[in-house]
Amino acid sequence: MDFGGPGFVIAIIALCYGGWIINNWIRAKHGYELEDEWGGKSTKSDPSSTRKVELLTNENEALKGQITRLEERLSVLERIATDPTRRLEDEFEKLKREDAGK
Repeated sequence: MDFGGPGFVIAIIALCYGGWIINNWIRAKHGYELEDEWGGKSTKSDPSSTRKVELLTNENEALKGQITRLEERLSVLERIATDPTRRLEDEFEKLKREDAGK
């Protein structure tokens, strides 16, 4: 056998790639992360986790809307509580007098 010829080099390269393919096949079969030839990892996508992310995103949007509405209501209450002209207090007193007169 000639160890210095191109056939030997090609056989070593083929064995390395074959081993890499078998390694990734076994890893994929058992649910491990796959590795590319540069050492990077690619994760297996889980449909249930994708659904969970979608549900959480929708819930997050709903909660943001609710917070926005609550902030608007709070600003109205703050404006009522800190009314410097006491206009609202005068209007309440006027309404009380009208109710008492009836």
